[in-house]
Amino acid sequence: MSDLKIIVTRRWPETVENELKAMCSDVTLNEKDEPMTRAELQKALQEADCVLPTVTDPINAEVLGVSDMKCRFLGNFGVGFNHIDLDAAKKANLVVSNTPEVLTDCTADIAMTLMLSVARRAGEGERHLRSKSWIGWRPTHMVGSKVSGKTLGIIGYGRIAKAVSQRAHCGFGMKIVYFDPSKPAPAEGVTAECMDTIEDVLKVSDYVSLHCPGGDATRHLINAERLKLMKNGAFLINTARGDIVDSGALINALKNGDIAGAGLDVYEGEPNLDPGFLDLENAVLLPHLGSASKETRIAMGRRVLTNLEAWMAGKEPPDRVA
Repeated sequence: MSDLKIIVTRRWPETVENELKAMCSDVTLNEKDEPMTRAELQKALQEADCVLPTVTDPINAEVLGVSDMKCRFLGNFGVGFNHIDLDAAKKANLVVSNTPEVLTDCTADIAMTLMLSVARRAGEGERHLRSKSWIGWRPTHMVGSKVSGKTLGIIGYGRIAKAVSQRAHCGFGMKIVYFDPSKPAPAEGVTAECMDTIEDVLKVSDYVSLHCPGGDATRHLINAERLKLMKNGAFLINTARGDIVDSGALINALKNGDIAGAGLDVYEGEPNLDPGFLDLENAVLLPHLGSASKETRIAMGRRVLTNLEAWMAGKEPPDRVA
């Protein structure tokens, strides 16, 4: 058992917390399960050999510029790491890892959930029923949009995007078009067309699903101008990062009928999403549930432990990003 000091910034599934305690004798958990303040993160970096953060922890250059840093390993609980300034981490001689692959299926499932829910007005229908407003079936009641056989456009074509394309193409007979600057081949079993630009994808798609990394390079990638290129009857799905979409522009597009609807699991500045979304019946809103299954969250925690164990043994962490 290692005697290195470990600080975990949020609560994990109990199973994995216990496995971590079996690995290391000095483990501090965040019993309140509230996001750490900047000062608390800096203190953790000064006191612990290893800090295990999540996407709720903005570990920027200012945080990493703390004096007398003791920490040497950041094991991120999550596949996305745009909340960590990797350049600053490298300057501070920190090793940083993430948790890829294990959350692919669950996040792809959520993307399909949002697509089906917003197209078929599921959230709106449930609210209608719970408010006791339903008076019975009728041919014109809550008519939505078909998903099967329609065109799905995907922006960013990594693991999760490929899993979405397999579900959509093989399960729902959707035509797949996508844009990714690296021009990857289609997923196994999927017939898909790689298009030259984002604009090409937006113009022809009935549904657009976002799967790009967050960060400065993709901030507001979907803005007012690009939303206007989408069909009036099209839907936007975002399970990637909230800042990829200009929230104000999307709210205006939904209000004005420039697009038919949106299904969102992530938001700019979350958990403080723009309140304008809350009044829109044509928006399905989830509280960042992409990886939220018991199996996946346990697998994510174990992936952190795999990287931590490798680092403690003097080996290269398998999921090192810095």
